[in-house]
Amino acid sequence: MKFCSLSSGSSGNCIYVETQRSKFLIDAGFSGKQVEKLLTSIGVEAKDLDFLMVTHEHGDHIKGVGVLSRRYDLPIYANYGTWMAMGNKLGKIKEQNIQVFRSDHPLEVRDVDILPISIYHDSAEAVGYVIESQGSKISVLTDTGFVSEQMMEHLRGSDVYLLEANHDLKMLEEGPYPPELKKRIRSLTGHLSNLDCGRVLGDLVRGEGEHVLLAHLSEENNLPGLAHQTVCDYLTVLGLDTSKDILLEVAGRYLPGEIIIL
Repeated sequence: MKFCSLSSGSSGNCIYVETQRSKFLIDAGFSGKQVEKLLTSIGVEAKDLDFLMVTHEHGDHIKGVGVLSRRYDLPIYANYGTWMAMGNKLGKIKEQNIQVFRSDHPLEVRDVDILPISIYHDSAEAVGYVIESQGSKISVLTDTGFVSEQMMEHLRGSDVYLLEANHDLKMLEEGPYPPELKKRIRSLTGHLSNLDCGRVLGDLVRGEGEHVLLAHLSEENNLPGLAHQTVCDYLTVLGLDTSKDILLEVAGRYLPGEIIIL
C-alpha cells in the first residue's frame, strides 16, 4: 500500500491511499481544484481515483467531496448518519455513487478491507478507518475526544497510525477561544490533546518501525514542534526511542507529507 497525508488541520483534511487495484481519498476538505493540485503534487491524477471515503460531515472534511464525485463519477462511502447530515451540502450526487455502510461493520471495496470504527465527536455519526490490504494495516483516527478500549483493539497492530494531536492544554487554556468553545474541545466529543495522543500511542506502538503521523493540529492552540516534543517525551518515558523504534512526524497543514510505501 501507499499512504500520504495531503493536508491535515482545521483548514482542511485529505488523505490519499493506494493499493494494488485501488486509489482513493479519505475526506476531501478543500475545493475540488485544490484537492486536484494536492494530488498532482505527489504524482497522482484525480481522474484515476476509484472512490471517496468520508469520516463525518464537517466542512473541513467534505468541502470537495461532491465536486470530485460529479467531476470523476466517484462513489462516496459514508454511514447513514453522515449521509443525512451532509447530503444537502454536497450538491446532486448520482444515486449509484451514494454508498452507505454500517459503522463498526467491515466492508470490502475492490481490493481493500475497511473497518469504519465509531468515534466520539460532536457530529452525526463520525468514524475513523482501519484499512487493510496486501498484508499491511493503516489506522486513521482524528476528530475524537476519547479513545475507548474497543477502539484501541481495532487500531492495534497497524503499520501506520495517523492520529489526532489537536491541541496543547496550556495553549488552549490561555488562548483566545471563548469558554464554551474551550469546553467543547476538551470534552469527550471534542478533540485529543497532545498528551492524550501520546497516551494512546503509548498503548499502541510496538517499537517495530511503525510510521506515526500526528494530525489535525489546531492552528491557534498548538505548534508542530510542541506536539512532536510532547508525544516524544511521553513515549521516551515508556522506553521507546522515537528516532529508531518508530518514525514520528507531524502531518502538514497545507502541504503533502512523504508517500509512505508499505
